[in-house]
This record gives sequence, structure tokens and C-alpha cells, in this order.
Amino acid sequence: MDAIQSLIAKAKESPCRVVLPEGADGRILEAARRLKDDGIAEPVLLGPGAVDGISCIDPETSEDLDHFTEAYAAQNAKIDAKVARRLVRKPLYFAGMMVRLGDAEAMIAGAANPTRRVIEAGLQTVGLKDGIERASSFFLIAVPDFQGQGPKSFVFADCAVNIDPTAEELADIALASAASAEKLLGDQPRVAMLSFSTQGSASHERVAKVTRGLEIAKGQAPGLAIDGEFQADSALIAAVAANKVKGKSPVAGQANVLIFPDLDAGNIGYKLTQYFGQAQAVGPVLQGFAKPVADLSRGASVDDIIATAVVALALA
Repeated sequence: MDAIQSLIAKAKESPCRVVLPEGADGRILEAARRLKDDGIAEPVLLGPGAVDGISCIDPETSEDLDHFTEAYAAQNAKIDAKVARRLVRKPLYFAGMMVRLGDAEAMIAGAANPTRRVIEAGLQTVGLKDGIERASSFFLIAVPDFQGQGPKSFVFADCAVNIDPTAEELADIALASAASAEKLLGDQPRVAMLSFSTQGSASHERVAKVTRGLEIAKGQAPGLAIDGEFQADSALIAAVAANKVKGKSPVAGQANVLIFPDLDAGNIGYKLTQYFGQAQAVGPVLQGFAKPVADLSRGASVDDIIATAVVALALA
């Protein structure tokens, strides 16, 4: 059983509430129907419509609007009550407040909104975890047959949000990704900081950024299995690591969390894996938030939405 199927089975044991603020999108409606009918989750649709057997809330007329407005204004001291109410009436912000206040375990959006809007709403409602300075994203990559050893799943980050992260931001991404992997993979996170260099085989400011990010992450989480800098083959393949990596490493040749140095590498890398390796790529799932907020590609299929909901709920 791959990671996705395992997470679906776990979700069915105790279906949680997931809020879907883009309730007018046909794909969202179909995904909500399947999540409900298959016993995976309890979907909550936002919008003026009604769907048999599924909870639907119109933020404009909700009895929670006043309460959410007060709570939002209280956590954003520079915003007056009128502005707070105008924002909370927007589905993305209403959904974020539902998650913040415990009325839903996760929020899934992005089918009809750009990533920056989803992140903005998440930051202003749910907020970031303590110790995390910047939101990032990951993909859960399920490879059907990795190196002839059967199915294996990985966390790839950041493949959708941060274009050219600093060393400090790479450390943030690594720590958030390790926390995500711990809940999703059923295995100890082994985090590889990727580069075009393996432990000093090349010298460049881009390599130095990765090694600096590694040192920062190690300082913040001394018990974490994290190492680098690695080329991808050194991170993933034990035989290659044996030739390229100096000394013992808890990660080399056995990484399950790959931290890419920039968005070019991350976005290209996950898509090549998806299509060349026939892997399932679930996400992007946003991370670093205090509670789960997931983004969707605007080209997401119904199956993509369901898988993303399952991953987001597992993080809860």
C-alpha cells in the first residue's frame, strides 16, 4: 500500500471536517460528494448554494460572521471592525477562521484562486507555527516502483512558493518539511539538502547558500536526520553515495525528504518525477502554518483535490 492509500484508510477511521471555500467550482462539488460518500471526510462547502447531505455555509449570511469578525479583529490589531468584517465575508478568509477557531481541521483552496491569495488568507487567519518565519509548500510524491523495490513515497520542497529562498528560508523549509514527512511517510524523516554539488565537489555561492541553510537547520533541530549538500543521486542511491559521500551520513543514499535550492529546481524536479517516473504528485500542500492550509493547482482534477484533502487532514 502506498502512502496515499494508507492515508485514505486512516482518514476513514475518523472522518474530519475539511472546509472548501470554492463551493461554486464543479470539481470542488464533485470532490466534496466523493469525500462524503466514501467516508473519507466531512466536507464543508462555502457559498450560497445547497448540496444534499453536505454542509453548506454562505459567509454573507452565516450566524458565525459576527464571531469570526471579532476574532479576526482581535488578532489583527491594526484592522478596524469594518475592514475585518469585509475580509471575513470573503470565502478564503472565512474558511481560514473556521480552521483557526476549530470549526474545521483543514482548508483546501486554489482551484479558483491563485496561490498568493490562498497564502495571504492563511497567513492572516491561521498564522504560522511558532519558530517558522515563512510559509512554504511541499508535494507528496508516490513513486509506484522505486529502483525495483516497490512503492516508495517522498516529500519534495519547496516546489511552488519560494522562488529563490535564502539560507535561513531553506532552513525553515527543511524543518517544516521534516515535520510534514513525519506525519505522512510512516518513517523517520531523512532530509537531504540538494545542490549541483556533493559535499564540496563544487564551489559556488549557490552551494554556499545550501550549506549555510543546512547548518542553520542543524542548529535549530539537532536531533533531525539532515545532511548535505547532495546531488540528487547521492541523496537517493546508496551505491552512488558510497562513492561520492565522505564519512558516515544518516541521510546519504536513503533520503525521503528532498529540499531543493530554488523554485526552478523544485518545480522541474517534481514534474519530471511525475511524468518520467509515473509518480503521483499530491499538492502543493502549504506548510509552516499553525493548522493545515492546502493549495491546489488551478488545473487540479477531482482526484487531485481528494488526495490533497487527505494529506492536509493527515497533517492535522
